[in-house]
Amino acid sequence: MTETTLAFDAELDARGLNCPLPLLKAKMELSRLPSGAVLRIMATDAGSQRDLNAFARLAGHQMLQEQVEGGVYHYWLRKG
Repeated sequence: MTETTLAFDAELDARGLNCPLPLLKAKMELSRLPSGAVLRIMATDAGSQRDLNAFARLAGHQMLQEQVEGGVYHYWLRKG
């Protein structure tokens, strides 16, 4: 596995969930975290790329990194 390891405060496993569930679960998880915390999200839905990037931009969060490996999308999202 060539996954880059970035520090994160919480992790969300949204693999196997279809749009819009990865986004909704990420929003719920972020609401529990303090500002500046990093949420690592794993998803298998290709639509999660579009959804999570748009959400981060509109909600004032920062997408630190995105990675795709073996059909799994990995995101590191810092809460704004």
